[in-house]
Amino acid sequence: MAKVSTLSEFLVANPNHFPYSTSDALQLMTAIEQAAKQVHSDVNRAGLNAHILGAAGNTNVQGEDQQKLDVHANNCFIDAMRSQGLICGIGSEEDDHFLGADADLNPNGEYIVLMDPLDGSSNIDVNVSIGTIFSVFRRVSPKGAPVTEADFLQPGSAQVLAGYVLYGSSTMLVFTSGHGVNAFTLDPGLGLFCLSHAQLSAPQGGKIFSINEGNLLDMNPALQQYLHNCKTTKNSTGKPMSARYIGSLVADFHRNLLKGGIYIYPGTGKTPNGKLRLLYEANPLAFVIEQAGGLASNGTQRIMNIQPTELHQRVPLFIGSEQLVQEALDALKAVEAS
Repeated sequence: MAKVSTLSEFLVANPNHFPYSTSDALQLMTAIEQAAKQVHSDVNRAGLNAHILGAAGNTNVQGEDQQKLDVHANNCFIDAMRSQGLICGIGSEEDDHFLGADADLNPNGEYIVLMDPLDGSSNIDVNVSIGTIFSVFRRVSPKGAPVTEADFLQPGSAQVLAGYVLYGSSTMLVFTSGHGVNAFTLDPGLGLFCLSHAQLSAPQGGKIFSINEGNLLDMNPALQQYLHNCKTTKNSTGKPMSARYIGSLVADFHRNLLKGGIYIYPGTGKTPNGKLRLLYEANPLAFVIEQAGGLASNGTQRIMNIQPTELHQRVPLFIGSEQLVQEALDALKAVEAS
């Protein structure tokens, strides 16, 4: 049997995968790995520990009710990042403002981390797959100076590392640094992430569409027509597609990455900019899907070309297999042109 590479072994063996030093890559990924293992442990014991289940009694900057495990996961990742001197700033979906030296982060650090520490938290209490999404940039402010908002408001094309952790039937860490996508599965016995899916490639087409159809009547009529086509033979598959929607972005995205599909969270009349965050969710997953051969758009523009204007900016998202995303975008353009 061939030897399976651990995450650290993979990083050391592939220094050309990273636009920075292997040492930097090891430190950054060690922080993510450390926090992910802690959250994995807590998620797996959640049903036995009432102290980390249920609402925390707070709302985040988006007006969403925070779950206790949201707050706990956020603290786990911040603590792990703080332990690595490379990181000078953190932006989290759970915090109103970005963190810098005021949170004991190193002002001489070179990297900015943006994260959704626990995506899909509404599913925590019902034992459905949830996840963590992360994105890493080089700072643009002078080294040693306080981090500024400009360090965080960089387009996704400037990312040097991005990925996600899926806490499901097994816990997987999936990431890219611009040289393809690799996935590592946690071996609970060893306490190590081991390479399980090398150089992932998203199918060009697929049979799955993922969207919350509860909002259908509030969507663009062109999108309503596209979804109707998905359910009939008027799509690229020539037969009705399968609707699959978990409600945890990481879980829906991961399934479509492996099996082929499209995930859509559009703008609606009520929320014209959608609900997903550009910096914490759309950008990192766009980096992953593009490296796997897929596409990510807000409906009119490549996600990673968008210039952010605020820390908690929302954006519509069309993401997944190239053929399916392009088909959806073409359908929207055709109606606009008519």
